[in-house]
Amino acid sequence: MKQLPKYLPVWFVVHFVIDIIFAIPLLFFTEQFLQCLHFSDENLVFVRLVGAALIGIGGVSFVMHKEGVEVYRVMLALKLLWSGGAIFAIGVSLMQGAPQITWIFLSIFVIFFVVWGHYYREINCS
Repeated sequence: MKQLPKYLPVWFVVHFVIDIIFAIPLLFFTEQFLQCLHFSDENLVFVRLVGAALIGIGGVSFVMHKEGVEVYRVMLALKLLWSGGAIFAIGVSLMQGAPQITWIFLSIFVIFFVVWGHYYREINCS
């Protein structure tokens, strides 16, 4: 039976905390949060949907962080798809003139993509 990498559950809890830190203001203080980040508040529905997605993905990370390798394999695939899609979307937005602070969000998603990719390979190759 494959062994779960030692720090992977810790990364899932970290991911939960970061997602919740961003999700709460996106859902409940949407306009104020966007103003602080210098983002347009033209379509608050989609911004709140991002907050909901963060709660969903981060929440599941926390709920299942004590599960076995097979559950982690599926979750890592989900996280790779989510972060990869986000990297693409943020990259396109930057090319279309998104605020400079967007680079921070791109960096966060790239870091998570690399972490999830590392652990996905480790689980599948061990």
